Amino acid sequence: MTTKMKIAVAQLNPTVGDLKGNSDKIFQVWQSAKDQGADLVMTTEFSLTGYPLEDLVEIKDFLKLSDKTLKDLAKITSDGPALLVGAPFWQGEDKTLGRQIIYNAVFYLKDGEINQTIKKVELPNYGVFDEKRNFMAGSLDDVQPVELNGHKIGVMICEDTWLKNVSSKLAERGAEILLSLNASPFEQGKYKTREDKIVKSRAAETGLDIIYSNQVGGQDELVFDGGSFALSAEGEKIFQAPVMSEDLTVLELEEKDDRLVLKKDAAKITQRVDDLEELYMALVLGTRDYVHKSGFQHVVLGLSGGIDSGLVAAIAVDALGADNVHLVRLPSQYTSDMSNSDADIQAEFLGVKDIREIAIAEPVAAIEKALEKSFVGLDLDVTEENIQSRTRGLLLMALSNKFGWMLLTTGNKSEMSVGYCTLYGDTNGGFNPVKDVYKTKVRALSEWRNENTPDDVLGPSTPKKDKDAERDAIVMPWNIITRPPSAELREGQEDSQSLPDYEILDDILERRIEGAQSRDEILAAGFAQKDVDRILRLMKIAVYKQNQAPPGVKTTRRAVRGKDLRLPIANCFNAADV
Repeated sequence: MTTKMKIAVAQLNPTVGDLKGNSDKIFQVWQSAKDQGADLVMTTEFSLTGYPLEDLVEIKDFLKLSDKTLKDLAKITSDGPALLVGAPFWQGEDKTLGRQIIYNAVFYLKDGEINQTIKKVELPNYGVFDEKRNFMAGSLDDVQPVELNGHKIGVMICEDTWLKNVSSKLAERGAEILLSLNASPFEQGKYKTREDKIVKSRAAETGLDIIYSNQVGGQDELVFDGGSFALSAEGEKIFQAPVMSEDLTVLELEEKDDRLVLKKDAAKITQRVDDLEELYMALVLGTRDYVHKSGFQHVVLGLSGGIDSGLVAAIAVDALGADNVHLVRLPSQYTSDMSNSDADIQAEFLGVKDIREIAIAEPVAAIEKALEKSFVGLDLDVTEENIQSRTRGLLLMALSNKFGWMLLTTGNKSEMSVGYCTLYGDTNGGFNPVKDVYKTKVRALSEWRNENTPDDVLGPSTPKKDKDAERDAIVMPWNIITRPPSAELREGQEDSQSLPDYEILDDILERRIEGAQSRDEILAAGFAQKDVDRILRLMKIAVYKQNQAPPGVKTTRRAVRGKDLRLPIANCFNAADV
């Protein structure tokens, strides 16, 4: 059989609101696809505007510029392949409802004009998605394939693929192949659900091949992992794009039994990286994009000699390069010589030239002196520990302000879930790369990165001799990973004095947060009642801290701060009372 059509899959990293930049990016890949003989270029959901737009999409000035940019793009792509572009479709204001009439749409650009507008029918309203707030739903009755070179092509927008209504309607109306344009955020293991449960089901139900394009890049707390792919009607993988990077691949189609089918080409299947590497790459991409898309080039963080700050330092260097990362040791009288030494060694391993020390003993003493009369007769407690943390936060924010560096925080999901952190202290900052990473996973990632270097990072790849260990290391001395964790805010302090072992804590937290298990279900799994009740109580109290903490990369089904887990701050419900 001869090639009947070529479809280019453009996996792009748009920036929310950068209409010109996104349009230029689309035009560049369209030009490349044209040079490769493509008949059609498919981008992703909201490729022209970036996603998610949230309430930006209701600003009329933005909508007007989006419309103009779309029409300009249609004109400059008139002499080549047709183009599918995601953007809002604005139809004025409904005076009765008092809201703008806006659709999540894909525009079919052909011969210099908008040939067809496809409206999203299924609007997700769960987890991080809140599309019913901003968009009207398209009608299933209006669903029609687009036509190109005598063939009918079905176009779906993200959630339209997760349910069967739209794909079934397109097949009923003569579609010969299905194209799904997506902005599907990363979660650990989510790609298996997309491929094995969702897209494979739509292919089997309709008897049609499916091409699935997905946005890539970081936007606020979300990371879009790319990983665009295509499946045959029988569920066979025909195409796989890389994860966490932009990509353009031209796929060839043949005609068979009155439908279009994808030609098999093993060269167009990129092997997926393992799950731990994918998670690390998501953290790097999310950090890089948040920093750069927010207008920053440099970051600063406190390097304590502990594993959390050690992993964040490695992520920052991998994302931004060693010259753009500034590290600060902030020792107190409780900071061990080992912590100071490990921090210095890690900076050397990472190639960071700017590591400085700002001791906190004197400013802490000055604060304690100022409070002396107010605290007379009272015992030392967590207040004095928090003064140390808040002093560190103040000093780091001063550097951030003075030099225009974004401050990265380093608290992990285990700590954030139970409030094991200090407001206006170690929660100070603009972004937290490991906010949604459990402590046990922090360790696994640190071990992995200390032995491996993923593609497309700016950090070190050469192993160095770790004089205190019997193995080489790449980004940190092994002692940072293997020593018992401690906040070092008092003599001999270890995290295990305040919290259960992290293996136990993380298991309970994951069951409660991601698994939504009840107290009884967690107890039935064999955990001690005192541990379960204590953790559930701490989780309830910690909500007020989580709501004041900086954003960070979402990696799990439910992050403890953000749009997918929204709990009241003032809340008297206690699961232990049930």
